[in-house]
Order: sequence, then C-alpha cells, then structure tokens
Amino acid sequence: MSAKTDGLGGRLALADRDELSVAQRKLFDHISVTALQWAHRSGFAATDPDGRLIGPFNPSLLNPKLAAAFLNLQTAEQQHTSLDEQVRQVVILTVGAVWHATYELYAHSSVARHAGLSEAVITELAGGNEPAQLTDAQTAAHRLARQLSTSHGVDDSTYHDAEQIFGAAGVFDIAVLTGIYHTVCATLTAFAIPAP
Repeated sequence: MSAKTDGLGGRLALADRDELSVAQRKLFDHISVTALQWAHRSGFAATDPDGRLIGPFNPSLLNPKLAAAFLNLQTAEQQHTSLDEQVRQVVILTVGAVWHATYELYAHSSVARHAGLSEAVITELAGGNEPAQLTDAQTAAHRLARQLSTSHGVDDSTYHDAEQIFGAAGVFDIAVLTGIYHTVCATLTAFAIPAP
C-alpha cells in the first residue's frame, strides 16, 4: 500500500496500482472493468482523482483471493436475484443506515436514484427510518432487512408479510443481500472509510 496521503482510505493508505503484487493488480484490474464502471454509471466515486481505489474496494486488495470470491458472490446475487432493483436498494440502504456506513449510504443513495427511488425515500432510509411512500413490497423488504440487522431475528408477522409478497425464495434473496451488505459495511466500518 502507498503512503497515506489523504483521508479517503480511512485507516488504510490508498494503494497505488504500480506498487501492488501480481495478485493484487489482477484484482485491481478486475474491479476497474466491473465495479468501477458500474460506479461511474451510477454516479458515485470509487476512485480518487489519481485512480486509486476508495470505498470497500481499497481494503479488498489486502486479500485478493477472498475479495475475488466475495465479488463473485455479489455478481451472482445481482444476476440471479428475484428482487427488483428498487427493492434491492431499499434493503441495501436499510443495512447501511443500521451501520451508519457513510460511504455505503453515499454510493447507494446514488444507485437508488438511478433505480428510480425518490429523494425523500432515499433520505428517510439513509436516516434509519421507514418511509411512508414505500410500496408494500419495499416495506416488507425494509422490515425484514432491518430486523435481521438490528435484532438478528425475524418475528412471525414480518416473515409472513415478506413471504406472502416474495415467496420463500424471495425471503432467501433478501437475507443473502442483507448479509452481503453487512460484510461491505463491516469492512467500511473496520477501516473507518468515509464518503468522499
């Protein structure tokens, strides 16, 4: 990792590609053609002005094999989920709010805008609230993700509402998505990574 020159890495220095091992460069390049392009399309920064990775991408370079496997899980979730993009973003913002993960909330507020969620809904979710404007499906997903994230349990009523709307497979998809973003938020929190 390079010298710590700014606060975007939190507790870590931002890595310069030229100083990385072969395995780290391979992961850096993979992130550059996948996640960074998605971030650019979604309207949030995933690199600093010098092209160094920020957000959860910089610490992923610490363990390229584990990070590559995790990125594969994220890709599989995106490609094979039964959830629509607005519901996915409701879940992700719900998890980010529980963790107070500023980078996650910054990034996925932008993604949620592109998915069509209103600014009022995004603000409420990012603040840890349940917006009144959510659809029934979004409300059920939000409540399930919130209970999983705060009490590490799900009451029968919340499960029933989610199962009625999404089916058991959809409940599974919400649980997996919630878990993925717990991992992302835990990484951001462990390294105190801020929003740019």
